[in-house]
Amino acid sequence: MVSSAFRLKIQRVDQHCLFELSWGQGQQMSATVAYPAVLMERYQAWQRIYLRFYSSAITKATAPSSNSSPPLRGWNMASGVMAPENVDWHAKLLEAETLFLQEFHRWLRSAELFDIRAAIARSSHQTAPSHPTHQQPGVTIFLTCAPMELSRFPWEAWEIGGDFITTGSIRIVRSPQTIAQDTATLRPRRRARVLAIFGDDTGLNFQDDSEAIQSLSSVADVTFVGWQPGQTVVEVKEQICQAIADKRGWDILFFAGHSNETVSTGGELAVAPNMSMTIQDISAHLSRARQLGLQVAIFNSCKGLNIASSLINLGFSQVVVMREPVHNRVAQEFLVQFLRQLGDYKDIHESMLAACQVLRFEKNLTYPSAYLLPSLFCHPGAELFRLNRWDWTQQLGKWIPTRLEAIALTACATLSLLPGVQDGLLNGRTAVQAVYRDFTHQIQAPSAPPVALIQIDTESISRDGVTQVHPIDRQYLARLVQRLNQLGAPLVGLDVILDTPQPGDDLLGAVVQQAVARDQMWVLFAAILDINGELGVSDATQIASLDWSLQGYIDADPYYVMLPLIGDDCRYACPFAYLLALAHMAHQELSPSTLPMLNLNSVEQVATATNSRDLRTRLLATLQPQIAQHQTLSDLWQARLPILSYWAYEWGRQHWLEPIIDFSIPPSQVYTRIPAWQLLEPTHASTLDLSQQIVLVAAGHDDRTAISPGSPDRFPAPLALRYWQRQHWLTGGESLAYMTQHLLSHRLVVPIPDLWMVSLAAVLAKATVLWLQARRFTQDTTFFRYPLRVLAIATVAASIISLQLFITAELLVPVLLPATLFWAYTLSNLSTLRSSND
Repeated sequence: MVSSAFRLKIQRVDQHCLFELSWGQGQQMSATVAYPAVLMERYQAWQRIYLRFYSSAITKATAPSSNSSPPLRGWNMASGVMAPENVDWHAKLLEAETLFLQEFHRWLRSAELFDIRAAIARSSHQTAPSHPTHQQPGVTIFLTCAPMELSRFPWEAWEIGGDFITTGSIRIVRSPQTIAQDTATLRPRRRARVLAIFGDDTGLNFQDDSEAIQSLSSVADVTFVGWQPGQTVVEVKEQICQAIADKRGWDILFFAGHSNETVSTGGELAVAPNMSMTIQDISAHLSRARQLGLQVAIFNSCKGLNIASSLINLGFSQVVVMREPVHNRVAQEFLVQFLRQLGDYKDIHESMLAACQVLRFEKNLTYPSAYLLPSLFCHPGAELFRLNRWDWTQQLGKWIPTRLEAIALTACATLSLLPGVQDGLLNGRTAVQAVYRDFTHQIQAPSAPPVALIQIDTESISRDGVTQVHPIDRQYLARLVQRLNQLGAPLVGLDVILDTPQPGDDLLGAVVQQAVARDQMWVLFAAILDINGELGVSDATQIASLDWSLQGYIDADPYYVMLPLIGDDCRYACPFAYLLALAHMAHQELSPSTLPMLNLNSVEQVATATNSRDLRTRLLATLQPQIAQHQTLSDLWQARLPILSYWAYEWGRQHWLEPIIDFSIPPSQVYTRIPAWQLLEPTHASTLDLSQQIVLVAAGHDDRTAISPGSPDRFPAPLALRYWQRQHWLTGGESLAYMTQHLLSHRLVVPIPDLWMVSLAAVLAKATVLWLQARRFTQDTTFFRYPLRVLAIATVAASIISLQLFITAELLVPVLLPATLFWAYTLSNLSTLRSSND
């Protein structure tokens, strides 16, 4: 609430008063001071003269008609015998005020209280602003008095820092002895709502009160209720109770009329002629109003100490009351000045003090001692109320997450950035996608898959007598390439790293060169990336030359489609699957005469024509001018990995916007699996037609076929793949086959980052909560009757839309984390929404 707060409890015990001061982290001090009997005598003398003045002299000056009604906002305020009319009650009141305040200040300047006053004064130095133009935060003292007679004193007039040099303000607010309820932490309302209750107007005129409250209409919504002629007692009370507990809630409750103190019922309010209500009578409605946002109560009526204590005890933040009987004109003047300050966006304490200053220095001749009457009671846990300036910062303030919302948002955002969690979510999502695709029959009609996958599996190794598995026997590879050449395969990819010389390289080289020279078979060798580029076939192995063969790197996540980086022309390094698809599409779209020549004896002539001996460079140079005439080739040519994806992976291992491998497509539509032993067996080989397929030779599921020792070329099979067929492992060759099929069909499913969708879900969830709060639906609304059912239906609908977008729009829109966050936001606010819509 303030920069520094003290709690000062003053309790009278016989003829002494105990002052107990506490502050900070358990600091406290106390002092006992003699209670002078003359102090109460001076107060009572001032009170008697005050009542005489406002009951007689000022009444005749302001309302001289003989039939005017009593002007004080209370019952039976005057007592004793009326003094003669020729007495100057104004002068006597000023004299009595001076004598009373002199005795009051003398007592408070007792030596016993020096340490308490010094501690408070020192604190004002610590809270002083660092710059002279800054607003002073000051010190606030929460004052509690017992018994009631001490509370009647004008403690707000105590000049605590008078004997010290203070730099910050010292302000006194009151706090009752008993506070049963905690104050609510309330969000600011866009436009404050003010409920003005006008009670019994016998002898009073509320016209000025009404106009003063109506002056807030530019910054607040004002509603008036009160007794009307012809209403019964029950009707008046029901009208007031219903207005207080209005489900739209209030910020300020104002009462004007007659009131009085009652010890057992918390104060009494006259709501109509010969009709009253106690605070106890309406305590349930006031508690309900407090839950709906009511923070401040202003009782511009007489003797409000019991009323203020009762309302703070109910959990109200602040209550402004008059401690003494107050004249109608004084009450109206105070209200005008108070609301003028409040309308200028000052807090409630500043507004009350400013109004008291006007009464003291500008209206003292007309309304003497009036500035001593108002008191502000505050709940120690509340912030001082002020009307809101509605600007963009407050607009954004509504969107700040609550504690539970922040926890949910932090948890979901953290999970969305953990690679392991993301892998699990992707695995589960593609499995659900496979089931959905199968259930909705969104599977393409059977056709020849684009890839023929030749797998060197355990059975092939056993049947063909392969004795060297790692590195793979070059002679065995030569047999496979030779058979593929015999079967007329136009394009063969070897998912085998041939970077080091091995026995049999010469035989493999001879077979490859023969296939290239005689039958123009294109061969793509696998490579790995290092700091110097691609590491694959080399002059040391003499298996092939890049002048008439291709090479691409296989370093890739087996669950994502590897693409060249945007801006990369693929000449320096190129992904294996991308280059394989590009070469196949070139064969399909272009005439053989357009393709680069593979004549081993004419390389020099070709190099001169293209300024390069490298076949990959010559292929790219040949395709570039052709892409405008071939849409499918153009689509593949332009497929690139966004720079954001590259940096997201480099900085946080995030696969943002990197196309995934769609394992929801059955493998039978991606590749034809052919064990290597069947390729070499004439009976099986004679049934194969490889002329229209890409042939990919790769390792099978055998642990011995590894890229490096101890690293089998296999990975855990995605759940989607297991849905289509029983297998526990995904080989590198199968992953490359999926990549190739996706590139050929231009099916690149782009995943929207979970973090993005979590952020969007947070905004949508918050917007939904604010919308529900603003619309004030009744409890009979379907959402409030069946919140879980509504949320479940919405989640299922969103999931179905997301599943379909995956297939038709090639977008993977995450659902689980965003839906979880949406549920958390909504359910964490459900009790608040229900209470605000009762």
